[in-house]
Amino acid sequence: MSEHEDDIEESLRILLNTYPGERTMQPEFGTRLRDYCFESFSLRTETLIKAEIRKSILLNEPRVDVEAIVVEQTEKVGVLRINIVYVVRSTNSRRNIVFPFYLNEATDASV
Repeated sequence: MSEHEDDIEESLRILLNTYPGERTMQPEFGTRLRDYCFESFSLRTETLIKAEIRKSILLNEPRVDVEAIVVEQTEKVGVLRINIVYVVRSTNSRRNIVFPFYLNEATDASV
């Protein structure tokens, strides 16, 4: 894996973990994933999470094209696994990132 691709993956992780408004100079940077904490997992929740991630990457990470986003429940209650498949534009390299998301923030769940 090239250093360039490592930087992109780190950028995506930062993007997913940042709430819009946390960065003073970039108020739109981030995702509103925290808004879905304590929501029950349903098709509606899954669709909203996918749309939020896709929109945020489109607006904030021009180095990639998103091919697919898969949101699935894990064996642990309150934990979702988000798999994002993307292509690095400069190298046409297909990559993926797996991001754990905790629907119940106060759980003792670990991935």
